[in-house]
Amino acid sequence: MKRSSWRLRAGLCALAAAVVLGAPATVFAHAVVFPKRAEPGAYERYLLRVPNERGVPTGRVEIRFPAGLRVVSFGDVPGWTLEVRKDASGAVVGAAWTGTLPPERFVELPFVAVNPKAGTKLVWPVTQSYQGGERVEWNGPEGSKTPASATEIAAAETGGNGNTGTYLGAAALVVALLALGFALRRGAA
Repeated sequence: MKRSSWRLRAGLCALAAAVVLGAPATVFAHAVVFPKRAEPGAYERYLLRVPNERGVPTGRVEIRFPAGLRVVSFGDVPGWTLEVRKDASGAVVGAAWTGTLPPERFVELPFVAVNPKAGTKLVWPVTQSYQGGERVEWNGPEGSKTPASATEIAAAETGGNGNTGTYLGAAALVVALLALGFALRRGAA
């Protein structure tokens, strides 16, 4: 009886580790701008990734660019039409893409911008409009139901490669899989 109890606990631990490691992917199931961290003053290729989380197609995606960011160009996206919004001085302040994004699909909308020279946090308000009239404003605080994406503008950290979280997650997954394999092996013996 002890052996099967130990196997059950080991299996549950492995399953819990897989769920915990998979959870961050579900956190980003909203309109998100990548990268999440960038260098001050750099020319940066940004990517707005928008999934369709509804049962009807998305027809329009709009973004307002943060103050201090200088948008210089946009990438073409097949099937999508771009409308660039400028202020009175000619600076790009927003963009809107019109197209059709079916349910359970995503679209990536690229643009290039010059980052602010000083460290700051860029917040990216996005509006997603669905066929039928529903609009979702991705402009809430972090942790809300409709959070705005954000990018940290900061100099690169020294003494590390910035991938510590990725390495720790991978290590946890390996340990969980080894525990599961060990538990299954002991049960077969």
